[in-house]
Amino acid sequence: QVVVPEEVFFTVAAAGILENLLVLIAVIRNKNLHLPMYFFICSLAISDMLGSLYKTLENIFIILCKMGYLTHRGDFEKKLDDAMDSMFILSLLGSIFSLLAIAADRYITIFYALRYHNIMTVRRALVILAIIWTFCAGSSIAIALFSYEAATVIPFTILFPLMMFFILCLYVHMFLLARSHAKKIASLPTSTVHQRTNMKGAITLTIFLGVFLCCWAPFVLHILLARFCPHNPYCACYMSIFHVNGTLIMCNAIIDPMIFAFRSPELRSTFKKMFC
Repeated sequence: QVVVPEEVFFTVAAAGILENLLVLIAVIRNKNLHLPMYFFICSLAISDMLGSLYKTLENIFIILCKMGYLTHRGDFEKKLDDAMDSMFILSLLGSIFSLLAIAADRYITIFYALRYHNIMTVRRALVILAIIWTFCAGSSIAIALFSYEAATVIPFTILFPLMMFFILCLYVHMFLLARSHAKKIASLPTSTVHQRTNMKGAITLTIFLGVFLCCWAPFVLHILLARFCPHNPYCACYMSIFHVNGTLIMCNAIIDPMIFAFRSPELRSTFKKMFC
């Protein structure tokens, strides 16, 4: 096993939780950020926080097991393990559906710019988020409780690549049609500025998607290999870097807020006011 030092785990996890908490506080404090786009970003930040919290608690319980305070096969430990698995799945599903909501929001912004505020109202954004988190919470509990059944495991393993493929197709469609759409509204006042802003938002979210894939895909692959070929020597070789893959998940929680702060002038301004 390739072991990552516990100090590294706790440092990366704490940094991820703190950064995403700052994003949430910034959006709450600045009324100019009370927009559907930033609500979806807050949803992604909550998902990242859950991922970091999951790895932190998991590490604490492993340390307690090593010290003899917890056993590996007790009823309490089994329930604890199910709760941890549920938190992990909730973080994964929350991230996927938050990215999907952000992608859909950017799509509407680019291709229905003049009607965006009528289509994507704050109330509708909140309803969408309520539906997303209700579905994710129910799914995470069901998958954690019945993960031993192939009928539950297989849909979960299919969901990740399917949703990522859908989001990728959405982005490709946006970039292919953005120029033709820009020409159609070029005669309207401030259309060039709006188009640049919208495309900048699409590029930012493409970066989000790339970071998400790089950080989460290795861990999802580990789950697939552990389920379908646990005794294969090549699979066992890959699964030896389990701790590295877990660290990558927590790195995602650190990188996302940095992208927010770097790409959003409004957030940068809010952070400056908070710290100064």
